[in-house]
Amino acid sequence: MNCVIFNICFIYNNLQLIPQKKTMSGVWVFKNGVVRLVENPGPGSRQGASRGKVLVHLPTNEVVTSYAVLERMLTNLGWERYYDDPDLFQFHKRSTVHLISLPKNFNKLKSMHMYDIVVKNRNVFEVRDS
Repeated sequence: MNCVIFNICFIYNNLQLIPQKKTMSGVWVFKNGVVRLVENPGPGSRQGASRGKVLVHLPTNEVVTSYAVLERMLTNLGWERYYDDPDLFQFHKRSTVHLISLPKNFNKLKSMHMYDIVVKNRNVFEVRDS
């Protein structure tokens, strides 16, 4: 794909360059090898990004609803509470260099925090649409 800054974007599609006048606002969508700009996307068009996400503990299929629940699950996996930063809720696992840092307020937990937990605990947690 070759994009020019002056609001014209050329999308390489079927061996042709197709000029398209676009503004640089909206949501860029990559689908089937083609990138396109969706202006003023409606509800549901962001494929789950507008809906909430939940963190699920796979062995019990339990949704994590609070830090108390999450702490119990992580402690059982060998994680220890880390109290270095009073503005964060943190866990450290002695056998690794991993540190999980979460916002102090559970209501500010975002999907990026959930995916951090998933990556550091393979096959134990999963992020799902609520």
